[in-house]
Amino acid sequence: MDLFTSEPKRPLAEALRPSTLDEVVGQSHLLGPGKPLRLAFEAKKLHSFILWGPPGVGKTTLGRLAARATDSQFLAISAVLAGVKDIRQAIETAQDALNRNGQSTVLFVDEIHSFNKSQQDALLPHVESGLLTMVGGTTEHPGLQVTNALLSRAQVYSLLPLEDHELKRLYERAMPHLDGVKIDEEALQLLAGFADGDGRRFLNLVEQVSAAARGGNVDMVSLDFAKSSTSPSLRRFDKAGDQLYWQLSAFHKSLRGSSPDGALYWMARIIDGGGDARHIARRMIAMASEDIGNADPRALQLALDAAAAYDRLGAPEGELALAQAATYLATAPKSNASYLAWKQAKDFVTKDTSRPVPLHLRNAPAKLMKQMGYGAEYRYAHDEPDAYAAGQSYLPEGIEPQHWYQPSDRGLEIKMGEKLRWLRDKDTAATGNEGD
Repeated sequence: MDLFTSEPKRPLAEALRPSTLDEVVGQSHLLGPGKPLRLAFEAKKLHSFILWGPPGVGKTTLGRLAARATDSQFLAISAVLAGVKDIRQAIETAQDALNRNGQSTVLFVDEIHSFNKSQQDALLPHVESGLLTMVGGTTEHPGLQVTNALLSRAQVYSLLPLEDHELKRLYERAMPHLDGVKIDEEALQLLAGFADGDGRRFLNLVEQVSAAARGGNVDMVSLDFAKSSTSPSLRRFDKAGDQLYWQLSAFHKSLRGSSPDGALYWMARIIDGGGDARHIARRMIAMASEDIGNADPRALQLALDAAAAYDRLGAPEGELALAQAATYLATAPKSNASYLAWKQAKDFVTKDTSRPVPLHLRNAPAKLMKQMGYGAEYRYAHDEPDAYAAGQSYLPEGIEPQHWYQPSDRGLEIKMGEKLRWLRDKDTAATGNEGD
C-alpha cells in the first residue's frame, strides 16, 4: 500500500454502522416485531418516508437499510448543500438504473427541511411516479418545514434519542475494536450523559477515551480518567428550532402548574444548552399576566425587574434574578381571568359592527361639541357616593352589559370579585335590571 492507495481508518461510529435491521440499536417502536418499518422492510415494499429526530439516532442508517432491503440503488444528497441541479442529477441516475437493469432507487435527502419549496416540488412527480423512493432525514418538525404536497406523499416517523441501556449496547458492540481497553460502569455513565442520546457522539467519546487510555498504557478507563480525557458537550438544543420552543413550553407549563423545581430544571436546560436567557425572561413576563394576572399583580413587576436585572448583570449573576422570579411565579396564586376576558372582548369586537362612541363618553374640548351634547350625561365618578356612578353604561348603545372578567377565587382576585359583585348590586338597585 502506498500513499495513493491506502485508505484512512474509519471512525468507530462508521465502522459499527449497522448492515442489517437487527443490528440497529434503538427505535424499537418502529423496528420491533410487527412495527411499521420492519414490516415494510421485510415485505420489500417500501413507501417514501421522513425520519424526524435528533442527530445520531439512525436516520442515514435506515435510509441505507431501506435500499439494501429492496435491492435498490442508494443515492444520498444533503439539502444543506444541494440544489435543483443535484436533484435533477439524482433523477437522471435513477432513470438510468431503471432503464439498464430495472433497479429501483432510494434517495436519501439529509436535512430535508433545508430545501425550499421549489426544491421540494422538484421531487414530487418522481416520488409520485415511483421512480424514487424518498427517505428524508430532518431534525426539525416536518409539519413546519416540509410542504404539504410532499408530506401527503410520505409517512413521517419520529425517531427517539437513545437511552442509556441502548448506548451500553453500542459499547458492548464496540469492545472488539478497542484493542483490549475497557471502560468501567461509572465512566460509561459519564460518557452516556455527555452523549445526550446521540449514538454517534457516544461512540466518538468511547473511541476518544480508549485512544487516550492506550496512549497512557491504561487498560481500564475509570471515571476520573474519562473526566480528564473528555469534556462535556452541549445538550441537544437549537436556538432557532424545535428544542427551544419545546423547552420554553415545558418551562411555562411548570410555572403554570406551580412547580418551582420543574421550572428551574427547564430553565437550567435552556441555559445549559446555550439558549438565550432573555427568552426565559420574556416568557415569564407574558406568563405573569396570562396565568397569574390579578391574583397577584406583583408577579408582573417581579418578572419585569428580573428581566431588567439580567440585562444589567448578564450571566451568571443575572440568572439568579431569573431563578428568583421563576420560583415566585411558580408558587404565586394562579388566575387566567384577565387572559380569558381579553380573548372574549377581542372576539366580540371582531364579530360586531363598528359602533359609535356614546355621546356621554365623548370628550368635549370645543364649545360646538358641548352644544352637540358631547359628555352631557357623563357622571363624574368621584362626585358620586363611593366614587361609583351606579347604573352608568360604558359600552356603546345596543350592547347588553358584559361580564367578561370573572375574577378567580384565588389571591387578590377574591377581594376583586367581592368588589365587582358589590358594584353590580348597586347597578341593579339604580337601574332595576338584574342583568346589569
